[in-house]
Order: sequence, then C-alpha cells, then structure tokens
Amino acid sequence: MSAYDTSRPTHAAAGFMMGPISHLFAAFAGWNDARRTRNSLSRLTDRELEDIGLARGDIDAVIDGRWTR
Repeated sequence: MSAYDTSRPTHAAAGFMMGPISHLFAAFAGWNDARRTRNSLSRLTDRELEDIGLARGDIDAVIDGRWTR
C-alpha cells in the first residue's frame, strides 16, 4: 500500500518565496494608496481642504501619518 503526503508544498521554493512576494505586493499597495491620496488632496481647492480641516501644508503630514487634529 502506498501513501501520498499532501501536507508539504509540491515545490520547495513556493513556500520560501511567498513571504517576500507578498511583502513586495503590500509595499506597492501602500505606496500606491499614498500616491492616490496625495493626488486627490492636491486637486482640492484651499476652500475644500479647509472644509475637511486641512491646509495645503498638511497634505504631506496626512500621507506620512504624522497629522493629528
């Protein structure tokens, strides 16, 4: 009688590479979110920024997570 073990990945590098690849995708997604947020906020007028409690100089702090109300 033979047995087939399915608890191991079929390719050893598959498990090894998923960590760095998923980290790379997460880093790219974070960069893209920051880019889109910066572009969206930069397109607003000073009056629109004031309506949401920001000034034009606050945009970089918002993106970097340093802005506090």
